[in-house]
Amino acid sequence: MAGGNTPARIGRRGALAAGFAAAIAGPARGQAGPTQRQQRAGTATAQLPAIVFVHGNGDTAALWHTTMWRFETNHYPRQLLHAIDFTYPSARRDDSRPQPYRSSTADQREELAAFVRKALAESRRRKVALVGASRGGNAIRNYLKNGGGAAVTSHAVLCGATNHGVIVSDTTLQGSEFNGAGPFLRQLNDGPLETVPGVAFLTLRSDKLDKYAQPDGKFLGMPGKPTGISYDAPELKGATNIVLPGLDHREVAFDKLAFQKTYEFIVGRPPATLFIAPEREPVLNGRVTGVVDGVYTNLPVAGASVEVWEVDGRSGQRKSLTVAHRRVTDADGLWGPFRGRQDAFYEFVIEVSGSPITHIYRSPFLRSSDVIHLRPGQFDKDESKAGAVVVMTRPRGYFGVGRDKFTLDGKVPPGVNEGVPGTSSARLVLPDAPVRTIVAVFNLETIPVRTWPARENRLVIAEFHN
Repeated sequence: MAGGNTPARIGRRGALAAGFAAAIAGPARGQAGPTQRQQRAGTATAQLPAIVFVHGNGDTAALWHTTMWRFETNHYPRQLLHAIDFTYPSARRDDSRPQPYRSSTADQREELAAFVRKALAESRRRKVALVGASRGGNAIRNYLKNGGGAAVTSHAVLCGATNHGVIVSDTTLQGSEFNGAGPFLRQLNDGPLETVPGVAFLTLRSDKLDKYAQPDGKFLGMPGKPTGISYDAPELKGATNIVLPGLDHREVAFDKLAFQKTYEFIVGRPPATLFIAPEREPVLNGRVTGVVDGVYTNLPVAGASVEVWEVDGRSGQRKSLTVAHRRVTDADGLWGPFRGRQDAFYEFVIEVSGSPITHIYRSPFLRSSDVIHLRPGQFDKDESKAGAVVVMTRPRGYFGVGRDKFTLDGKVPPGVNEGVPGTSSARLVLPDAPVRTIVAVFNLETIPVRTWPARENRLVIAEFHN
């Protein structure tokens, strides 16, 4: 692992092989007896910090559930794993100017501080490790430097964080927290080191595939204009900085290789495995959230209807006329609990006033989670007049042309850019036709869906875990 400002590199195949070898390796000769092992395990567990996972711009805690599954598989106690949902997850255009249903850096700092206090009390721990993706890194750094968080934080892991902005400019994104020349990032980065004393910092970044760490302004709508940053913009002086080649802006937080480096940094040793140990009957729960004036929030929605149907893993057709689970949400927005099977495919039907009836098809859930949050989808312009609209999405990464294998209805869907992966969803707009099965494929995952009619205000989503 690299120290200071020198990046360390790890290859995808090498890390997978190492993780698998560690998982299957037998006990070494001379290893302590069972009683000593148990004592040591108990001591080690007592020293582990609580972990708070911090999502990025516009996102939810739900993005962390696969990471949490990997921690659990490696025997990190479930009661120590927490994931925050910022009430208003999207940033203001100008951090100093109020904007409805969006948050300032100060808003997120105070909300994170309150959540950490609660997590420490529930976990009965004195220290917390903070793991943030993208904008979540801004909230973590602000809390540590300006919110008193350093006193209760042992580790900070910043994944694809916009530590030096997505641009450095006096004329573009003025007032934005993502402008490296703006007051927010200038004060965070002021000084000989960009870290906070007493906290161990790790940054994870891509080599060249982070859409928000590019020397060209293409992903800011300014192709050909220099941004003033480069591929190393997520690194910090004073941190351990690690490069994960081939991963994109989201994958450097949610990919199994990101988990590996995060776990090792916090625990002090590599994880035994990068894979997820399944539970036979996982219990799922989460909140239904919605949209206000075109902006997604993480506010719970009362009165939302949620149905869960088990579907055939090849056709997407419902396997029974009887719904597996149905609930109308109360004020807390909770749609569960629902006890499922780790080998079953499910269709979630979400009805929220003011949004399309959304049919979300998901690949099997391997373990229990209480952060399986549900958001209704939204039609793009004039899509509600189509025969059917099918969306494929991977919230924990982007689709990489030439890097990944992905198809929708047997073809590469339109709207996915080439080069640096920059799109996490793709849409297929179909003419009027009888309802049929469409298959969404992403690498080794396959999700079949049914084409529910858009004229009935129905939208279809195939959502991948990976």
